[in-house]
Amino acid sequence: MNADDIIEYLRKNPKFLQQNPEAMDLLVPPKTEAGKGVADFQNYMIQRLKADKEQVITTTREIVENSRANMNNQQRVHKAVLRLLESNNFEDFIQSITMDLATILDVDIAVFVVESNGNEIPHIHTSGVRVIPPGTVDKWMGEKNVMLQDNISGIEAIYGGGAALVKSQILLRVDISMNTPPAILAFGSRDAGMFQEGQATDQVLFLARVIERCFRSWLNLPI
Repeated sequence: MNADDIIEYLRKNPKFLQQNPEAMDLLVPPKTEAGKGVADFQNYMIQRLKADKEQVITTTREIVENSRANMNNQQRVHKAVLRLLESNNFEDFIQSITMDLATILDVDIAVFVVESNGNEIPHIHTSGVRVIPPGTVDKWMGEKNVMLQDNISGIEAIYGGGAALVKSQILLRVDISMNTPPAILAFGSRDAGMFQEGQATDQVLFLARVIERCFRSWLNLPI
């Protein structure tokens, strides 16, 4: 086809652009020659409108994708909470944290870490819990309740033999009771960008609060 063929086609199909408005984005309008030193604002406005349209499309797509991701995360957290509430005993509850949550939340490893009081872990006598020296939680977390880190090397004290796998993580402070030592819930991923500073944490913090209450219920502890 040549230019004459295209013009002839458009002449016979005057509603082509009306039926295919996306074709307008492919066209470059001619500049108006208005004399030396006179700017062609019409062409500028058309190009600006095209750019604005592309920006709106991009922004809308990002909003939709973020909404879908948030909804997916919310569904995962709800499923995790239900699994915790279905635990038949305390050992099953610990297994839910250290094994089932990783699958449900689509992370590579989930670990519950609690400080030792120097001799033992008060009220928590079961496998599946990693022990760290007193003062470690505050050293790692400072005053934060949640910490997201990307592009890291996993901490052996948290992940044990799986530390080499972890490239990003989220650490959640877990305050079970005044009668128990500080603890954290750690989720690690081999994806270096899965957890990043600035991500929303309200849903996963809610999960941590549920775990605190489950601990108190199973161990008959005060707040």
